[in-house]
Amino acid sequence: MSRYRQPQNPGSKYITPEGKKRLTDEFSYLWKEKRPEVTAALAAAAAEGDRSENAEYIYRKKQLREIDSRIHFLKGRLENVVVVDTVPSDQSRVFFGAWVRLEGEDGSRFEYRIVGPDESDSDKGFISMDAPMARALMKKTEGDEVAVKRPKGEAVFTITKVSYRPFTPEFQSER
Repeated sequence: MSRYRQPQNPGSKYITPEGKKRLTDEFSYLWKEKRPEVTAALAAAAAEGDRSENAEYIYRKKQLREIDSRIHFLKGRLENVVVVDTVPSDQSRVFFGAWVRLEGEDGSRFEYRIVGPDESDSDKGFISMDAPMARALMKKTEGDEVAVKRPKGEAVFTITKVSYRPFTPEFQSER
C-alpha cells in the first residue's frame, strides 16, 4: 500500500474580508505565539538527553512539523486569495458573498451564505462557492427554482430571498 494521494483541485481563490482576517489572525497566532512556545518546549525536551526514547521530544517535533505545515499553507494561501469586498451591481441575483434563503419541496427552510472554500462552515450556514448547492444557486434570483444533485438524490429548492447583508434573526434555518 502506498501513501500516494491524488492531488486535489485547488479551491476558488475568492474570500470575504472577514475570511481573510480570520486566516491572517491564525497565521499571526501560529507564527508569533504557538511556534515559539513549541520551539522552547522542544529545546527543553532535547536538553534532557537521549532523544530516541524521549516521548516529549518526539511529540514536540511532530507538533512543530504540523504547525510549520499549516504556516506554509496559510502563507501561500494568503498570497493568492482575492478579497471580494464589493457587492455586485445586480443585487437581485446570487453571487459570491450573498445570503440566500431557500424553501424545500417539503416546506423546510434553509439560509446560506456563499463564501470561499477557506470559510465554509456548515454550523454558520456558510457554504463554499465550489459546493454543488452554491454552484446551482449562482446567478439565480428570488422565485427561481434550483435543482441540486445530492448523495440522497436530487432536491429542488425555491429561492425566497437574496441579500448581501446578514438576515435578521427572526428566521431560523432548519439545517
